[in-house]
Parts: sequence; C-alpha cells; structure tokens
Amino acid sequence: MPSANYRSLLRTPGAAAFFLPASLGRVGVAMTSLSIVWLVHSRTGTFSAPGLVTGGFAVSEALGAPQLARLVDRFGQTRILPPTLLAHAVAVAVLLSLVAADAEDAFLVVGGGLVGGSVPQLGAMSAARWAALLRPDRAAELPTAFALESIGNAVAFLVGPTLVSALAAAGHPVAGMVLAASLAVFGGLFLATQRATAPAVAVRGAEHSSDVGQLLCGPVLLLMGLNLAIGIFFGAIQVSVTAFAVEYGSPGAAGPIFAASSCSGLLAGWFYGLRRWRATPPVQLLAVTGVLSFGTLLLFTIGSPVGLGLVVVLTGAAIPPLLVLFPVFTESTVHQTVLTQAFAWLGAAGAAGSAAAAALSGLAVDSLGSRGGFAVTATAAVAMTLQSLVGLRVLRAPQVRRGRRGTGRQ
Repeated sequence: MPSANYRSLLRTPGAAAFFLPASLGRVGVAMTSLSIVWLVHSRTGTFSAPGLVTGGFAVSEALGAPQLARLVDRFGQTRILPPTLLAHAVAVAVLLSLVAADAEDAFLVVGGGLVGGSVPQLGAMSAARWAALLRPDRAAELPTAFALESIGNAVAFLVGPTLVSALAAAGHPVAGMVLAASLAVFGGLFLATQRATAPAVAVRGAEHSSDVGQLLCGPVLLLMGLNLAIGIFFGAIQVSVTAFAVEYGSPGAAGPIFAASSCSGLLAGWFYGLRRWRATPPVQLLAVTGVLSFGTLLLFTIGSPVGLGLVVVLTGAAIPPLLVLFPVFTESTVHQTVLTQAFAWLGAAGAAGSAAAAALSGLAVDSLGSRGGFAVTATAAVAMTLQSLVGLRVLRAPQVRRGRRGTGRQ
C-alpha cells in the first residue's frame, strides 16, 4: 500500500517523537507573519503599516536564521533551542505591548524585527534530523521524508492562517498573536527534549573553511535565488488575498481562501511523495514552476472570492513539490555538518523575499488595489521559472555522498 511509505518513516525509532513536536511548532510559525498583519491592521486600518512591520519581521528572520543555524550546527539543537524560544516569547510580548500602547510605526517595525530575529527554525531542524536519521542506509527514502515535511508545512499553513483569520474576523487579533507564539514555543520545547535523533555537532578544525565554502557553491546560490522568489510569492499572496477579501466586503473570506490553498497543497504533497517520478529533479523543478507561473497569471482574471479560491487551489498544489525538491538538492550538495546552516540560508532567502514582498505589495495594494499585489506575486513566479531553466544544468540529481564526517549525537 503506497501510504505505508509514510507510516514506515514515522515508525522509525525516534522519528515521530521529533516530527510531531516540530509540526506543532510550525503551526505557530506559520501563523506569525499573518498575525502581525492583522494585529497592526487592527490599529492602523491600512495595509502599508502592516506591510512594513511584517517586512521588518522578515528581514530580521532572514538575518538571524543563518546565525542561529550556525550555533545549532556548532553546539547542537538541544542546547540552542531553549534560549531561542525564551527570546521569541519575550519579543512577542514586546510587540503586543507596543501595539497596545499605540506606538509609532517605527517602533512597531522594531518590534516586528525582534519577533523575526528570534523565530525558531523548526523546519530546518526537523529536515536536518531526517537527513541524520536516514543517511546512508536509507538515503532513497529522503525524498519521501522531505515530502512528509512538506505535508507538515501544508498542514501548518492550512491550520495557522485559518485560525488567525478567524480570530481576526471575530475581533481578536491579539489572541492570534498569542496563540502563534504559544504553539511555536511549546512545539520547540518538546523538540528540544528529543536528544536521541539530534544531528551530529559540527567539528571545527582544518575542514571548517571548506565546509563554509560549500555554502557558496553554484547549486546553493541558485537554490537561494529560488527561495528568494518563493518568499516573494508567499509574502505578496498573503497581503494580496487579504486585501482582495477586504475589497469585496468579505474579510472573513480570507481564511477559507487560505484554507483552500493549503488543502490543495496538502493533497499535492501527499501524492508527490508517494511516487517515484521518471523525470529528473531539475526537469520536475521546471515543470512545477511553470504551473505556478500559469496560476499566478490567472489571478488577473478573477472577479470574486470564489474565483480567487479556485486559482489558489492551482498555485497551492505547485508549492509542495518545490518544498520537497529544494531540500533534496541541498542535502545532496552540502556536507551534513553545515546542513542546518544550508537549510537556514535557504529559509533566510525566502524570508528576505517575504520582507521585500510584504512592503512592496502593501504599497502596491494601497496604490493599485489587490491586483497590484497580484502583479508582485506573478513576477516572483515567472522569475522562478526562468531560474529553473538555469537549474537544468546547474542542479544535479541526489546522490549518496562519500566521506561524510561528523561526531556522535548531541
């Protein structure tokens, strides 16, 4: 039975014990950006200010995530997670206090930056644990494991934004922010207790400089470009869909629209991970980004929330294969002692894209309406397709690497 692939992975000793807490925490992380949008919008009544604050959040996450990942690779997940989670909880409290005090936008941007800089990188940590758990004896199962990670992300972005939108529509944007932080912190704390599956700690020495060099190779740089573009897509689509729902007098429709996209992504990710595709991963990448570009161009033809929901079903289905292919390429390129950093750098590129998109699409929406935001979304998708053409030559299929170094568990 095909679904046994996922069951066999979760039955691996220690797998469910780290995957489930990480998934719970990712629901909170998935809620955070949209929580900030609704929280600040409830005070200002515009989308420019939420865009700027969310941009500050994303910029800070982009800068902070690789540094946190470097500490994780150096000292281990179980030592770095607890202080990171404490800092995140304090940062959320600071932002809530600033909003309650009706602070100036500049202070709100700083508050958003504090929240972004302390976001726990639970996705990167979970993916690194799969790589450590399955290499080298079960390396063929890594794409399925990363597909499971994609499903976890899809569930997070199904549940998280739906909860945030529902709470905001009911007049409780503060509750959405508090719930997001609570899920991220408690999920991260449970993950930190799972020491047996924590990846090996990086060994510093003569090999360190070559390890750093691996993060600057052509495939990783291309993957960072792709993640930058997908970050722009995510940042713009959140603001644009929310603005479209408000334009049509149905702010509560934003939640179901996000849910439709996430349901589509959930099903697509589940199906994608069950099959062994004949096309090479670079060809798959080109095909999926082409579908995403086509879907974003359809955004300019819609005239109702129902029509928008139908389009985001298509674009949502294109996301999970990308979220599987990116870590597959990364894991096959870099050494395990810098794998968390590599995942974090890709996440940072995505966060940087979200930062640019949040600010740019907010201004575009205020000036041109929701279709101004859709223009930012479509530009990002087309850029991904063009980069995928380059990827046909630059990216290589996954392969088992030799001479993997490292020490024991944490």
